[in-house]
Amino acid sequence: MVPTDVSNPDYFHKVVDCQWACPAHTNVPEYIRLIAQGRYTDAYMLNRESNVFPAILGRTCDRPCEPACRRGRLDGKPVAICRLKRVAADLRGDIRDLLPPIPKKNNGKRIACIGAGPASLAVANDLMPLGYRVTIFEKLGQPGGLMRTNIPAFRLPEKVLTEEIDTILDMGVEVRYNSPVESMKALLNEGFDAVFVGSGAPRGKELDLPGRHDTDRIHIGIDWLESVAFGHIDSIGERVLIIGVGNTAMDCCRSSCRLGGKNIKVMARRPRGFFKASPWELEDAEEEDVEIVINHAPTRFVVEDGKLIGMEFERLEWDAAAKSSKTLDTVFLPCDDVIVAIGQENAFPWMERDIGIAFDKWEMPVVNEATMQCTLPGVFFGGDAAWGPKNIIWAVEHAHQAAISIHNFCQGASVTDRLKPGMNLISQKMGISEWSYHNDYNPASRQKMSHVDLTRRFADLHIEVELGFSAEQTAREVQRCLNCDIETVFYADRCIECDACVDVCPLLCLTIARDGPEEEIRRRLSAPANNITQDVYASKPLPQTSRLMLKDEDLCVHCGLCAERCPTAAWDMQKFDLQIPYAGKTTCIETCATA
Repeated sequence: MVPTDVSNPDYFHKVVDCQWACPAHTNVPEYIRLIAQGRYTDAYMLNRESNVFPAILGRTCDRPCEPACRRGRLDGKPVAICRLKRVAADLRGDIRDLLPPIPKKNNGKRIACIGAGPASLAVANDLMPLGYRVTIFEKLGQPGGLMRTNIPAFRLPEKVLTEEIDTILDMGVEVRYNSPVESMKALLNEGFDAVFVGSGAPRGKELDLPGRHDTDRIHIGIDWLESVAFGHIDSIGERVLIIGVGNTAMDCCRSSCRLGGKNIKVMARRPRGFFKASPWELEDAEEEDVEIVINHAPTRFVVEDGKLIGMEFERLEWDAAAKSSKTLDTVFLPCDDVIVAIGQENAFPWMERDIGIAFDKWEMPVVNEATMQCTLPGVFFGGDAAWGPKNIIWAVEHAHQAAISIHNFCQGASVTDRLKPGMNLISQKMGISEWSYHNDYNPASRQKMSHVDLTRRFADLHIEVELGFSAEQTAREVQRCLNCDIETVFYADRCIECDACVDVCPLLCLTIARDGPEEEIRRRLSAPANNITQDVYASKPLPQTSRLMLKDEDLCVHCGLCAERCPTAAWDMQKFDLQIPYAGKTTCIETCATA
């Protein structure tokens, strides 16, 4: 095997599974340790550097970090990372003095952002401290985009949303409300130095079946949620059918519960394993007595004399192996309202096709995934506008990359000229047998979030359902983290091949063995490495026998026993800190150095 290149930050980064899985690469283990120490403001600011919206995401994130969490491979339940993020946000102090200063004199460059959603806001967050004048064009009368219009207040209170948005707007961002961009060509003629498109995926997919346009009681999910958010709709019929099983469908059915719905069914074409909704969203909906009906494909809306009376469905039997279905029979379900929540689409009717912006066969702009630039220099995309519906944390990461490109473009540098991530590795050894981190395994189970009683939560659309963790729950949950960023670092020239580390390893993840092809070595380890999620570490040849020190990174729980037991300090425990480039970091460093 080729010796593992541990000088590449990606190697240790990948071992920190939660941070690797997060699109914005938030330093999860470090902020959990800060919460454990009661340093909530510090934990919030560490979060904010990468994800920009800790309080919002602490309530609404899709949590890609949690399925990756190493703790889940031990007891089946990952650390409640998202809910701990909320703890830091809810208990933080005043952060105004901790935000980057805004130059009193701008740099003369003007940036236009289309849409006041998370992507545009995050671009403004990165560019304002560099002296840019950022103007956001928003079609509605309030900022936030789909965070405001499509996430109900019982999941994301208006106060929480507004506070985090205002933190960015108070940097001096100009927002032109009630100002939809109706012509990209006209906007480009206004003389902006760069344009960022963060308009989201604002069009809900249609369900074009017989009867669709014969009644006004059939609603498109995201439009209906927007009407609820702005108070244009305050009631619904008692019998409601929701078509679709994504997170928007869950928000629709739970909102219906609060607006008068009594018999609410979510209709799914496929079995539960195919659902797009997050598991916790499904659980919350079912707790509120929403019925989820599987294997039903809609065929028509039944309307009599202009009144919706129900829907007709084919009842299916699914063959999971063949991924196909057959129709068993046809059923009729009565209803007063139908909400269609089967997905969202991009819509760019305001973007002329003769200005240099190329579109693909799906009528999506052609965007470079690294730079976020489209085929027209100076125009950048991010969030749902770039590649279709994803989630808030992806919009934020797109914005970070777009801000780097915009900064480069405006300063006359190539948008492809980007700093690579770096890293710091700091030994945690404090003495012969003393370490600066806590490595005891805590057997505590994942803490259960407390909810407002069912009888109370339906009384007001704006009552937040999740109550957050108590101090005791927080204390238990933070101790479940395995400190995956405290890395095992090996020095081959110090090893005397005594096998002490191999003997003490509780998970058999270490092996000293002769060299060979990786596929063969994976079978010869103390515990065969069948995983494909992590690498097998291979040292350079050891000085005594030229064998290799091998380590299965998938099994390791970073307990540090190998380093504690090693008599020659060939193993060390070192804290890994990923250095993520953001817009203007190089410029700021150079400016400070020459000042």
